[in-house]
Order: sequence, then C-alpha cells, then structure tokens
Amino acid sequence: MKLIKLNAIDSTNTYLKKLCRANEIENFTVVTAESQTDGRGQMGAKWETVTGKNLLMSVLFRNEWQDFSELFVLNVAIAISVYEVLLEMEIPNLSVKWPNDIMAENKKIAGILIENVLKTDKKVESIIGIGLNVNQTSFENLPKASSLQLITNKEFDIDDLAIKITKKIETTCQNLQPEVLWKNYHKILYKIMQPVAFETADKNQFMGIIQGVTQDGKLKVLLENEEVKTFAVKEIAML
Repeated sequence: MKLIKLNAIDSTNTYLKKLCRANEIENFTVVTAESQTDGRGQMGAKWETVTGKNLLMSVLFRNEWQDFSELFVLNVAIAISVYEVLLEMEIPNLSVKWPNDIMAENKKIAGILIENVLKTDKKVESIIGIGLNVNQTSFENLPKASSLQLITNKEFDIDDLAIKITKKIETTCQNLQPEVLWKNYHKILYKIMQPVAFETADKNQFMGIIQGVTQDGKLKVLLENEEVKTFAVKEIAML
C-alpha cells in the first residue's frame, strides 16, 4: 500500500485519476488530503468539509470483471469495508443507506463515490473516493450529517483511519465473494423492510417498503398497490 498525503487539492479522485494516466502506479495506492475544493458525491453532489477535520481519501483498485453489469458489487464491498472498520471501533447504530452512504444513529457520517474506467480485456480501473466525517463538530445547514466525534465524544487519528480502511478494502477486494457481500449488505441496509416516504425527481411523493437492491444497483421498493418497482440512483430520495 502506497500512501500519498496532500494538503489542499481539488479532489482526491481527480488527482488519483491523473496520476494513473501519467504513471504506472501500484494497486491500492491511496491519496489523502487535508481539504479539497471540488469534492463530489453521487451524481455530482458537492461534498464540503472543514480543513484537517475529516478523512478525504481515494484508493486505486484494478481488477478484471467477467461481467461489467456486476460492477455494483464493488460499491457493496467498499461500503461493507468502511462499515466493518467503524464497527470494530464501536461506533453505534451503523447502517448503509442505498446506494453507499454510511449512517450512524440515523445521520450520515460517510459517503462513497466510485468512478470506473473500462479498459481492454475486461479490466477495470476503479477510483474509490471516501469522505468520512471524523472530528468535525459543526455542520451548518446539514441537519442530517454527523461525525465520529459528535457521536462518541472522542477525537480520532485520521491517518490511522485511512490505513485501517485501506487494509480492509484490500482484504475484501482481493477475495471478492459476491454472494457473501450481498447477503451482508442487505443485513445492514438502512430502513430495509420498513415503510419509508419517498420523493421522485419530479417531486411526486409516495410510501413504499424497501425490499433490497438489485445486482445492478437499483433500489427495490414495494409500493402500496403491491407492485415491486426498481429505481436508479437519484430517481428517488428518502424523505
């Protein structure tokens, strides 16, 4: 594992992608930053953070995939890896909110963004971006956000967290077991088998019960008319 530590950067994902294009770097190379000016979440959402208070990291994972439609299992593997590290640290009431936000006590503490570059011969270069709220204690205009320090009243070593998470990712990804990963993902899926209020992209609201997630990453929801419908990321939001 090679660790590259930076101060201010636009985005750790962007930096690592450029590094991959310019050099032949080893698998599981990690880039961390004190702050980033262009951090992004799912579908281009901004990820804002206080300098030096949180874990901002990107990990390179090169792998060969027989079926590109199964790539979402990598999201599952990364979410579970982060979840397991936090569980070992005794962070309470953890869950994974579809598609791959990490929740603690019903508040978001981490987000994951994976950018895949398809290569030849079924090879994929994945840039795994992780933003984890660690020692930040104020989230202005973000009532659904929290941090490890707010939850536990303890301060954490951010570099140590980066190493622990990367080692867990490396272990999980070097021995990908899709059936086991999917089973565990559904065990810890936020609000699974519970009534939830949703809103579509065009502002229609409805109630549904989360049934699970499909192999290609869509959320399965049981509607009030007993129909099970699937939704892609950003087609619906939980209220």
